[in-house]
Amino acid sequence: MHQSPSLQRPLVLGSTSRYRRELLERLNLPFDVAAPHVDENPLPGEAPRALALRLALAKAHAVARQHPEAVVIGSDQVADLAGEPLGKPGQHDRAVQQLRQMRGQTVVFQTALAVVCAATGFEQVDLAPVEVKFRDLSDEEIERYLRAEQPYDCAGSAKSEGLGIALLDAIHSDDPTALIGLPLIRTCRMLRAAGLVLP
Repeated sequence: MHQSPSLQRPLVLGSTSRYRRELLERLNLPFDVAAPHVDENPLPGEAPRALALRLALAKAHAVARQHPEAVVIGSDQVADLAGEPLGKPGQHDRAVQQLRQMRGQTVVFQTALAVVCAATGFEQVDLAPVEVKFRDLSDEEIERYLRAEQPYDCAGSAKSEGLGIALLDAIHSDDPTALIGLPLIRTCRMLRAAGLVLP
């Protein structure tokens, strides 16, 4: 039995990412935001895909413990360059290093999504990989881009929704918002499976 929208469980986004918050706002559902407080360091030898899936689920569970009646979304993204995880650069020098590594390469942005509800025992996790082909960037292009956009809080040092699109040759994905950090097609599918009514 589906609940009417006014009676449905609360929805909580387990993320401090403003990008994910802005994406979730597109669905026109009321939601709260909670910081998941999860250690995001990879385990020894952990593949980027496994890391993203583990962290998305860990974030959802961490927030679900605080909000057991809510449907909780957890998500994580790891840039995967030939099996090596690239995290958020945090600062200019690391961003330069990342973009130099990625020039001319295809990078897979492993975007993982988890939806859990402690009260009902609901749990689903999925991966929305996005293949991104970087142009063969010059050092000058890298420097100009980083000074203009300062994407130091983005995995892989580039914002495709902004000026970062100019660094790319191609994007291949079946869930177009996955690269920004939250695959909305999968999010809608999982929220409906968890019992929420979407507009």
